[in-house]
Amino acid sequence: MTFTTTSRRTLLAGCALWLALGVAGPAVAAGNPDFSGTWKLNTDKGENLGMMKAVKETIVIKQTAADITMDHTATFMLSTTNRRVTYDLGGKAVPNEGAMGDKASTTVKWDGGKLVATWASEGAVPGTQNIKTETRSLSADGKSMTVTNERKGKDPIVMVYDKQ
Repeated sequence: MTFTTTSRRTLLAGCALWLALGVAGPAVAAGNPDFSGTWKLNTDKGENLGMMKAVKETIVIKQTAADITMDHTATFMLSTTNRRVTYDLGGKAVPNEGAMGDKASTTVKWDGGKLVATWASEGAVPGTQNIKTETRSLSADGKSMTVTNERKGKDPIVMVYDKQ
């Protein structure tokens, strides 16, 4: 099979377009980390965990260019709970449940190499809201994921997960 100069250029242009739009486009263009994988909470590396130090948690994360789905399995005091958290990477608000079953509206945005999620839920006083900011990042080697939870007036809770 012989290729002319024009057909080679067409083939190269087609391959470049396929890579740019299909395979590598979203991940490479965004330059954002991929949190996909199975992660286990390492309470020895966390900060301000309090009673959470007794929690055994595993998160299975699936990430696409459009969203992130996290399946949490946590065991605390001989009771195991499962929950799914989904984030829309386009910034659209998504309903989710917190670890204690509280209903929240979540939105996310990228801040450099970090994913910042804002959780808004109804406050204890009618007409008020609780706002929690969750910042998720990966270590340089991709073997450790840090999740920092911040609420106004409280010390940040830092959870560190090891990739399995």
